[in-house]
Amino acid sequence: MTLLTGVPLLAGMLQLPHPAPAQAATSGSHAVSVQINAMSPAAPGKDDTVTVSGTLTNDTKSAITDAHVGLHRGAALNDRSSIEAVTRRTGYTPGSDGKEIGDHTEKIDKLDPGASRTFTVSVPVKDLDLGGDGVYPLGVTLSGHTPSASYDQVLGIDRTLLPWQDSAPAKKTQLTYLWPLISTTHLTAETGADAQQTPVFRNDDLAAEIAPGGRLQKMVELGKNLPVTFVIDPDLLATVEAMTKPYRVHGPDGPMGKNQSVAMQWLNDLENAVKGHEVVALPFGDPDLASLAHHGKSVPSALSHLGPATDLASKTVDTILGVKPRTDFTWPVNGAIDSSIVDVATSGGAHNVITRSDSLRDAQLSYTPTSARPIGGGNTAIVTDAQLSRAFEGDMSKSRNAGLAIQEFLAEAQMIGLENPEQQRSVVVAPQRMPSATQAQAMAGALRNLESAGWTQPAKLGDAAKAKPDPDANRQVPSRSAYPSWLRRQELPTDAFRQIEDTQAALDDFQVVLAQPQRVVTPFGNAIMREMSTEWRGDAKGAGAFRTSVRDYLDGLTKKVRLIPKSEATLSGRSATIPVTVQNNLLQGVQGLTLRLTSSQPNRLDVGKAQEIKVDGGHSQSFKFETTANANGLAWVTAQLYTADGKPYGEPMTFRVNVTEITATVMLVIAGGVLLLVLAGVRIYLQRKRRAAEATEDGENGEDSGGSAAEDNDGNGGSTGGERPEQPSDPTPDTGSEESGPSGSGEKVDR
Repeated sequence: MTLLTGVPLLAGMLQLPHPAPAQAATSGSHAVSVQINAMSPAAPGKDDTVTVSGTLTNDTKSAITDAHVGLHRGAALNDRSSIEAVTRRTGYTPGSDGKEIGDHTEKIDKLDPGASRTFTVSVPVKDLDLGGDGVYPLGVTLSGHTPSASYDQVLGIDRTLLPWQDSAPAKKTQLTYLWPLISTTHLTAETGADAQQTPVFRNDDLAAEIAPGGRLQKMVELGKNLPVTFVIDPDLLATVEAMTKPYRVHGPDGPMGKNQSVAMQWLNDLENAVKGHEVVALPFGDPDLASLAHHGKSVPSALSHLGPATDLASKTVDTILGVKPRTDFTWPVNGAIDSSIVDVATSGGAHNVITRSDSLRDAQLSYTPTSARPIGGGNTAIVTDAQLSRAFEGDMSKSRNAGLAIQEFLAEAQMIGLENPEQQRSVVVAPQRMPSATQAQAMAGALRNLESAGWTQPAKLGDAAKAKPDPDANRQVPSRSAYPSWLRRQELPTDAFRQIEDTQAALDDFQVVLAQPQRVVTPFGNAIMREMSTEWRGDAKGAGAFRTSVRDYLDGLTKKVRLIPKSEATLSGRSATIPVTVQNNLLQGVQGLTLRLTSSQPNRLDVGKAQEIKVDGGHSQSFKFETTANANGLAWVTAQLYTADGKPYGEPMTFRVNVTEITATVMLVIAGGVLLLVLAGVRIYLQRKRRAAEATEDGENGEDSGGSAAEDNDGNGGSTGGERPEQPSDPTPDTGSEESGPSGSGEKVDR
């Protein structure tokens, strides 16, 4: 519904004292602005007196004299379309606005150029000469003299609506009013390193919304005593609950937040407010269903978030507020739907889609049908009334706008009942997602007046979904091409969902290596859901910045588990151990990783088997690989961590290994040395044998039988060479280093 959001510059038709054609004073010359700020009571009874107050402003350069404020009652309106037509009219037309009601005027002696003053006029209902039940235009005019016209003329007019019903209807319209508690994204994916995981907020703006006088504080305060259905984004509850504890605000200095008491008070007030009310929980983060349908479906994992978001919604509301919410309703942006949006909206388990009558139109009906419409597949469209739902858009801080919006809302609600009084209807109203404090006050004022008027009776959203459908109401869901282009331009693009998918994949790979994965899964999982929020409509820059911040922080965490670089290693033997160090700068341990070395020259250097990795938080640990060298020369070795399913984790680390002293020449030298030793032994043996033979021969020839003392010292006729000579090929003791830190330049590895 289109509301008058500015002060109209009106010039009425001239009322001449002699029979003459009326002349219009245009808004460009000699116009006086008349502004109605309030009408009381909003829905009068037959014994009431109607009081209208407002402001007059002389927009001309001449004084207005001999003026007065008068009331005009027009003819009863016939249907809802005529209500909107009245609010659009600017000029004064005697036939439509009716004659001035005598004896109920306020005299204005003089109104100087540019001057403003207030007015108040009253008239008993009996003097309005109202006929049957219906909606009547009520105009307020300023009539007076100008320097160029000394006769009485209408110089300005403003209008409001007066709904009149002498008695309660036989069948009251059942009216369901949604009361949304939704905010923007305030939490980041980042948390503190402490055991409590201190949350980090994007900003501290939420405090102003929940503080006394703030938007969300007013919504809770007003909704408590109204017949409404609370519709809550659980992310808001989770965010405020996080604010009740120590929290930090993102920024260069990262100051600690100071609004714990405000958050605790708001949650306490909300817990009391929802008692006795129906509570509907949207999927966590309030995902943009249209963006998912039009751009996310082409990304394989995008829709997989809806089910978990619905489950988390129920758990969050139950845990924080202590009530079991309904999670079988979804609410696309502006209630605009098409066939693809319905498919996505119901894929998460919710089979009631809240849409709007300007999306599912009933052009062939002369009355407003019941909201519930079966649309196939066991799904129901809850068609909210567009005029009633949009009644409080705009600047409701201006009393004229708020007053007219309340009267228009009452008039529309009454007209629904008058359209087909023999048939009871169920009507649902879904206002804007995030009403301002003044919009909330105007909505509350309308509901209180509607309740006292007695034309409607409140109903819960669950009851509206089960109401008997009108057989003649439209149930044909619009095609995808019918979706409004201006809404489509605000959607998240396909690239956004690809980025979300990549972040989810990185999170999946990261969590499997953690000893305490929930410390990471919970904040990042919630942040990923927030990346799909309806909040980002029309804010592509902000949406992109948030997605990037989440991914950058996740990448920063994954890089805290890494391989420490090594310089060149020298292997000076056939076998040795090569240490590789894994550093874990996380505050929790990592496990389930495999460290694998790969040689660029496997025929030259065999680097051994892969090893399972487990490193405590804040520690580094070296893992030694048994290597075997088969040939001399250089070999490049690449170290890489892998997850349990074989995916590379982190960046690879490559270092050079120099293999020495394993050549064929060395082996020939060693073999030659051994051969020489053998030959020397044979020569000594032959010499001793010859000497022994000579000695025997000499004895037989009568030589001295005592023999030479020097030759008998071994006691056995042998030499002192009974000790085993040292062999050049014996191995030396292993004195290799076992340091676990990074290898130094030209290091020698363990053998």
